[in-house]
Formats: sequence, C-alpha cells, structure tokens
Amino acid sequence: MRRSENIIIKSRKQNLIRFQKNLGIRFKSLGLLNTALSHKSYVNETDGVSENYEKLEFLGDAFLGLVISDCLYRRSLDSREGFLARIKSYVVSEQTLHRIGQEINIQRYLLIGKGEEKSGGRHRKGLIGDSVEALIGAFYVDSGYRQARRLVERLFFKEIIVVEKNLHEKDYKSILQEYVQKRFKTVPVYSVIKTKGPDHKRTFFVQVTVKKQTFGPGIGKSKKQAEQNAAGFALSALKKKRGIDKTLNM
Repeated sequence: MRRSENIIIKSRKQNLIRFQKNLGIRFKSLGLLNTALSHKSYVNETDGVSENYEKLEFLGDAFLGLVISDCLYRRSLDSREGFLARIKSYVVSEQTLHRIGQEINIQRYLLIGKGEEKSGGRHRKGLIGDSVEALIGAFYVDSGYRQARRLVERLFFKEIIVVEKNLHEKDYKSILQEYVQKRFKTVPVYSVIKTKGPDHKRTFFVQVTVKKQTFGPGIGKSKKQAEQNAAGFALSALKKKRGIDKTLNM
C-alpha cells in the first residue's frame, strides 16, 4: 500500500508536512499519507497514480469503531448495549466525522478530480468524513495501534463527552428502532417519496412506516438527514398516542 516518496512533488510534500505538524503527528511514509488524501476522482484523472483512499477508509472505519467501543466500555457508562450503541453511532457518524475533518482542515489537503472540484466535492460532508477515516487507517498502518489510538482519542474525546452529557443532536433513527423493536417486535421502514433539485443540491423527502402507520415526510439535504427527521416525527406522534418508554432517552 505504501507509495514511493519520489513521485510526490516538492510543493505537495511541503503541504503534507504542514498538515502533519498542525495535527501533531508524523508519518514515516509521506506516500501513505498522500494516498489517504487521494480521492478516486483524482486517481481516475491522473496518469501514474493507481491508489485512492478507499481501502484505507475501510480499515480506518473498522479501527475507529474498535477504539471508540473500547473507550466507551472503559468509561464505565450505562451498561445497556442499546445505550452504548447509540453513543457510538453518534461519535462515529458522518456528521461527527465531517465536523472533525473541518476542524483539522483536511479538505484543504485533499487531491480530487476537476469534475468533483467543480461540483463542490471538496466540501461535501461524506467525502470529508471518508477522508478522516482514511487518515486514521493510514496512520494505523504507518505507526501502529498505540499511536493511531492516541490520535483517535485526541480527535474524538470531545465528541464522547458531548454525547454523554446529552448535548448532541438526537439520533432519532436509533431511538425509534429500539422502541419499535421492543414494543412491536418489528423495525421501521423508510422510503424516499420524492426528491427535488439537481444532484449537487438535492432535497430528500422521506416517510417512515411503523406497523402500517406512516409518518412524515422528513425533509433534508441528504437521505440520512431526511430519515432522521422522519423518525423524529414518528417518535413525537407515538409519544402522544402511546407514551414512550423513558429509558429510551428521547
């Protein structure tokens, strides 16, 4: 997976060194870091470059999940699996990854294709989040478990504290899923009923069905956001109609 150092031009090396310094880490292989910041659109448009960040993203996602799960376990929080799973799902969510990516200015150092650049890809939430996971995966490969874990803990500790204090945005989908499984022994079903706008600025309308009863639509700039809003509508309606179990932390 390691790329040759000599194919990285001088100005790019300087940018990578600056990025590491700002982040407080140091890669043994700048080539590996460069790969972690290379989107597939850039690789497809650039001769002599064959590796993008997707494999590192896959590894980083798994490593991040392990470290966050272990941190939550060691903090002696509520022992209920559903409660811990909800905290983890928020801490490793696309929204959190995007926020952390912006905090470390990772978007400034991404290599992306011209078409992706024109469509606003450099600032797209999913792309930034994926690159953060790729960075974590690359640092794990480069420097090992201990150093990579320290990086994850430093970047994500604040997010764990926020969600523990219930100051985060509610994960309505997880709450609804837990409630419906517990109460009805089934799962909510989400469906996109329509979309508006061009691909780069699309609005989604999503409804959710619980035991033949439909709620929504939830509206959002992404499918996930619209699903969260639909789940919020469903929870509010169910709470008024049936009374939601307080242990679900709505």
